[in-house]
Amino acid sequence: MAIRNIREYGDEVLTKRCKEVTEMTPRTRELIEDMLETMYEANGVGLAAPQVGILKRIVVIDTTGEDPHILINPRIVESSGEQTGSEGCLSLPGKHGIVTRPEYVKAVALDVNMKPFELEGTELLARAICHELDHLEGHMYVEKVEGELQDVTPEDEDEE
Repeated sequence: MAIRNIREYGDEVLTKRCKEVTEMTPRTRELIEDMLETMYEANGVGLAAPQVGILKRIVVIDTTGEDPHILINPRIVESSGEQTGSEGCLSLPGKHGIVTRPEYVKAVALDVNMKPFELEGTELLARAICHELDHLEGHMYVEKVEGELQDVTPEDEDEE
């Protein structure tokens, strides 16, 4: 496994739509392992493949630090409610902004064995699913920020 460089806001790869994964290969497994290691090293709760420069529809999410979710070719099939809160991104370090997202989402995806599954989430998990799936379409949270981006302070980091 290896820690990969996280692409930052302004990098063209973050504006591109990702391609579907059609088969699990050793290189794709390695990418997933690297994405998890990179996310944990950066103290993130989610990471999408384009953030490490790979235009594949792969997302890793772990909101608890103990239960990583690996989503291949994910899509949201249901959402409800609304939550508004602070959001940041590993591709825009040192900044955060207020974003409104669904309170609940249900996503369908493939796991590392290319078997379909559903992932339901509320609160932070719902926010993370929406945020990471936006990356797969070439969008970043800054497009949805209400008001101005803010600098992250040490107090903000303690809350995340």
